[in-house]
Amino acid sequence: MRSRNRGFTAFTGSASLPAPSTMKPLSCLSKLILLGLLAGQSGAAQLSKPNVLLILADDMGFSDAGCYGGEIRTPNLDALAANGLRFTQFYNTARCWPSRAAILTGYYAQQVRRDTVPGARSGGGGVRPAWARLLPEMLKPLGYRSYHSGKWHVDGRRLEGGFDRSYSLEDHNRHFAPQNHFEDDTKLPPVKPESGYYTTAAIAEHAVKCLKEHAEKYAGRPFFHYLCFTAPHFPLHAPPEDIARYREAYRDGWDTVREARWQRMKSMDIIDCALAAPEREVGPPYHFQDALDKFGPGEVNRPLPWRELTVTQRAFQSAKMAIHAAMVDRMDREIGQVLGQLKSMGAFDNTLVLFLSDNGASAEIMVRGDGHDREAPPGSAATFLCLGPGWSTASNTPFRRHKTWVHEGGIATPLIVHWPKGIAARGELRQNPGHVIDLAPTILEIAGGKWPSAWDGHPVPPPPGKSLLAAFANDGTVSRDSLWWLHENNRAIRVSDWKLVAAGKDGPWELYDLRADRSEMNNLASRNSEKALELERLWTRQWTEIRALALKDLSSAQP
Repeated sequence: MRSRNRGFTAFTGSASLPAPSTMKPLSCLSKLILLGLLAGQSGAAQLSKPNVLLILADDMGFSDAGCYGGEIRTPNLDALAANGLRFTQFYNTARCWPSRAAILTGYYAQQVRRDTVPGARSGGGGVRPAWARLLPEMLKPLGYRSYHSGKWHVDGRRLEGGFDRSYSLEDHNRHFAPQNHFEDDTKLPPVKPESGYYTTAAIAEHAVKCLKEHAEKYAGRPFFHYLCFTAPHFPLHAPPEDIARYREAYRDGWDTVREARWQRMKSMDIIDCALAAPEREVGPPYHFQDALDKFGPGEVNRPLPWRELTVTQRAFQSAKMAIHAAMVDRMDREIGQVLGQLKSMGAFDNTLVLFLSDNGASAEIMVRGDGHDREAPPGSAATFLCLGPGWSTASNTPFRRHKTWVHEGGIATPLIVHWPKGIAARGELRQNPGHVIDLAPTILEIAGGKWPSAWDGHPVPPPPGKSLLAAFANDGTVSRDSLWWLHENNRAIRVSDWKLVAAGKDGPWELYDLRADRSEMNNLASRNSEKALELERLWTRQWTEIRALALKDLSSAQP
């Protein structure tokens, strides 16, 4: 991958497919103003501890945001990127609950039993070991108050995990009238249909409420806010006025959109690789024939060339992407409301803002919740639409595969970092590889804390995550031995620019040189079998160590 850093200029357009943001060279190297201060050098007392706002999208693709090459209007994210950093090689776990566990603990999800570990109660119903505490519990002794707004998907109750306030949306089947949601761990009444409720707005509204309360009552203390939107996760629901903004934008189809995004990403230096060929034989990770029957003749469960689709299919598919874009657009506008509150309370400049997605865009096609009414307007509460593999392939441009897979399309996420008082860089790129396991160590270091060696008498193992603080100042300064993945038998390991990856339990190992082939098109496993075997052995050794840690204190967690 190229190591050039280029400047970024935010764009706010009015056309249905706005032009991309433009890039211009920077003349100075970035410097992290607070690096020395936070390390304990003289002058540390002159600046208060920074606040942290961690914003997590749900099922958002690598290229959806404007500042990552997308045509969707995201002026607030674009502005954060223009005045901060964008990481180009940042990773998640390929699925929602493992990513959230890794973000809040600093460990691989399997280490804390929040992804499948044979022999243990694990995965989505797993219970963390006693030593695996959440980030707010580590920040509390440092004077921080912590807030949570939105999706949870972590074991345990929010307030018991160190949060002082929480709005938790536990209904993932409805964006207009959720039936299962909580405030401060107390169950709220179901939302009535036609109430005007919309998840994205409600989540942001709670965040603003918490920030206002903090400014009024705790202005002298720093805060950590974990802001977790459920957009643009299925079902594809959006207010009609938001959908109207994109109604005609996707008539030309996913092939055209994907090509345009790839060209913009290259011009921005976000990527320097080929556009992966769509895998027309790869559909949703789970097959539900009944869902296809309910959707009717417009649904397509393979990323076929747009020209091969019928008129009915093109209309149905373009409507789905319009809703997806509307959901991302509305999320960006609600992020603007939260950022506006930070500015009004004088906290914006000394707040580290992080934005990322929990996994790649989803190829899933299913019907849950209140079912799907073919006659209802697409995107309304009576419908249950999913993005599907055609548009998921476009959202994950230029990479292969989707959510649940650990090819780049499933695990690559945008990461925007903005902190005016702490980062001098404006609009620069960071190609330093990173992972969601790095966020907790980064935030803890910025807050002036150290990773605990024990918790309530339980020894705490060293985290695999690394602080990214040095990379905020200079690219390539955070080194590591490897990055490791396992989800639903999809396996991968990255060592330097080498990546070994396999799809499914019986899928063969594939080897890629990501420096030359980030889109994973040129499998080198047969030509470089020694390197493939070396990485396979390393993957297996790490899995053995991870599983041993997960099983170590099993008796205390099992029912």
